[in-house]
Amino acid sequence: MGQKQQPTSDPISEPKKRRRVGFSNIDVGIEANQCILIYLVSSKEEVGASHSFRISPVDLNSFFDEDGKIYGYNGLKITIWVSSVSFHAFADIKFQSTSDGGKGITDLKSSLQRIFADTLVDNKDDFLQTFSTESHFVRSIISDGEILQHKNSNGHVDSNSHLGTAASDVEVVRMVIGNTAAGHLYSRLVPLVLLLIDGSNPIDVDDPGWELYVLIQKKSDEHGDTQHKLLGFTAVYRFYHYPDSTRLRLSQILVLPPYQHKGYGGHLVEVLSNVAILEDVYDLTVEEPLDYFQHVRTSVDIKRLLLFAPIQDAVNSTVLYLKQGKLSKKTHVPCFNPPASAVEDVRKTLKINRKQFLQCWEVLIYLGLDPVDKYMEDFVAIISSRVKADVLGKDSGSSGKQVVEVPSDYNPEMSFVMFRSRDSEAARVWMDENQTNQEEQLQQLVDERVKEIKLIAQKVHHV
Repeated sequence: MGQKQQPTSDPISEPKKRRRVGFSNIDVGIEANQCILIYLVSSKEEVGASHSFRISPVDLNSFFDEDGKIYGYNGLKITIWVSSVSFHAFADIKFQSTSDGGKGITDLKSSLQRIFADTLVDNKDDFLQTFSTESHFVRSIISDGEILQHKNSNGHVDSNSHLGTAASDVEVVRMVIGNTAAGHLYSRLVPLVLLLIDGSNPIDVDDPGWELYVLIQKKSDEHGDTQHKLLGFTAVYRFYHYPDSTRLRLSQILVLPPYQHKGYGGHLVEVLSNVAILEDVYDLTVEEPLDYFQHVRTSVDIKRLLLFAPIQDAVNSTVLYLKQGKLSKKTHVPCFNPPASAVEDVRKTLKINRKQFLQCWEVLIYLGLDPVDKYMEDFVAIISSRVKADVLGKDSGSSGKQVVEVPSDYNPEMSFVMFRSRDSEAARVWMDENQTNQEEQLQQLVDERVKEIKLIAQKVHHV
C-alpha cells in the first residue's frame, strides 16, 4: 500500500520562481511648443520651401488641455502654413505611431480648431488652390470701406505720417465690424490674434461699436493686376461719453510679423490720432498696452506734443526750474507734474488722455535738458520721486489702497505692498516687505523708467 509522500525537511530546496511584472511606458507627453512649427506664406510656392517665414506664437501650449501637452504620439511633428492672402490654414501632421500611455490620445484636429476654427483646411490641395481662387479676398472685403490715409509710392504722405519703408502704395481703410464683410475679415484674422497678441480674446463681430482699421499695401503683379496685401490692423471700440461725445479705445493692434519694425504700427497710431482729432472725440485710450506698443505710442505722441504750442511755456518753465539744480540733494523732491490747464489743453486738442500725457511729460522734460548729462542726476531724482509716490503713496492711510506689482527674483509671490494712488488709477506692483529689498526694487523701477525715456528720446531725435 503506497504511502503519502511527506514534505522534505532538507534546508537546501529549489528556489521559488519569481513572477515577472511588466510596466508599460508612462506617456509624459510632448509640449505643443516643441512639436509645432507655423509659417506665414503668400504663395503656394512658399508652402514647404526653406525660405518660408516662420512665426513665433505667444504660447501654443495654452490651446492643448490643462498642462499644454499632446499625448499618445511617437515622433510627432506638426507643420502649419497660414496664407497671408486668404488667411486659410493647413496642418501637415506626421508621426511614427500612436498608443495610449495612460493619458489617452490627443484629438489633434479638435485642438487645432480651437485656434484656427473654420479657416483650417483639411486637404493640402484645397489649401494650395486658395492662393488662386481667393487671390482678391482682401480687395473685395475692403472695397466698401473708407480710405482714411494714403502714402504714395514716391514717398509723399497725405499727412505728417512717417514710414520707414516706401515702395508701394499704403493706405488705411476703416470698416465697421457690424458690417458683414468686416466681420468676415476679422473672423479670418482671429487665429493670428490668438497666436500673436498676448492675452487676447476675439472681439464681438456682431457689435457695431467695433471698428476695424486695416493697413493695406497695393502692388502690381507681373500681369499688371493690382494686389492688395494686408500688413496689419487695429480694432477700436467707440464708447459713449456723457453728455454728447464718444471715446475711442484701441483694443487690439497687430502688424503681421514679416512687416514689423518698419514703422507700420506707428502709422496706424498716427491715423487713429488723426481720426480722434478730426471727429472731435473726448479722447483716445489704449486697453492694457504691452511695453513695446507703449513705446511706439509714446514716440508718436511726443512728436505731436513737441509741435503743440500751448504747453511749451509749461515745459520750458519746468526745465528751467530743474536746471537751477541740486534737487538730488534735497530731502523732498517735487514730482514736476504738468499744470492742470496743460493736461486739459492736450486732451481737448490732441485727444491724449491724462495718464498718457503724464508718461509723455517726463520725456518732454528730458528733451529740454541741454546738455542732458549735466542735469541727469537731478532728472533721475524727480523720476525717483514720482515712482516712489506712485508706489508708496504719501501716507499709510487705507483709502484707495492698491496692490502694486514689482519684479522680484527673491520670491515674487511674497513680494507686494499696499499703497494709495494719488490719481486713483488702477495699478499692481508686488514688492518685498523687507525694507532693503524694497528700496532695491524701487530703484530698479526708476532705472527702467529712465532707460525707457532715453530710448524714446533717441527715437524721436532720429525721425
